[in-house]
Amino acid sequence: MKQTPLILSIIAIVASAVFGILSLTGNSSKKPATVAVSADSTATAGSIVYFNVDKVMAGYDMANDLRSVVETKIQGIQAEIDRRGNRLQKDVNEFQNKIDKGLLTRSVAEAQGQKLQQQQNDYQNYALRKQNEMAEEQQVMMNQILDAIKTYIDKYNATRQYALILATQGEILPAPVAAGDAALDITDDLLLGLNEEYIKTKDKGATAEKEIKE
Repeated sequence: MKQTPLILSIIAIVASAVFGILSLTGNSSKKPATVAVSADSTATAGSIVYFNVDKVMAGYDMANDLRSVVETKIQGIQAEIDRRGNRLQKDVNEFQNKIDKGLLTRSVAEAQGQKLQQQQNDYQNYALRKQNEMAEEQQVMMNQILDAIKTYIDKYNATRQYALILATQGEILPAPVAAGDAALDITDDLLLGLNEEYIKTKDKGATAEKEIKE
């Protein structure tokens, strides 16, 4: 009849999974919001250039704004999961207390036990569904950021005409570009352009919203 361990294990699993997602978004948001912008790259048309994805993701205002929105959503979902889990745990504790004190007949105990089991199943399904929703929110956010970066890079290279733009990642031993001529590193120039483009987009959106309200 004892069902408390099962409830606790469900809550622990869900909380652990959500904490992992929040850690991903939280740690990213703690990175520097901007990076120092150096002089434009001296690479010429036809050059093979590269940029650091980590630095772009850390300094891109759109990425930081979206992370903040998604983190707020995830925290709201987690709060509801916790609320339902705590309510179910309270019901289990009360049921177990009545069993321990012999306050229920066998038939009543069996009926209430079956009802609690169904509640546990419903809660577990709900929690797993919400986990999937949070993972989807995370994935959609990343897709939006990466799509914006790719769209800008295409526009960026339309005028610069580089032969190849490589995306490198990591600090200690970045890959695929482990080392390269600093003059071929377009990270700062790319980030500057991305943020300028994002500001224009936000301004247009704000203006359009204002006109609709008026």
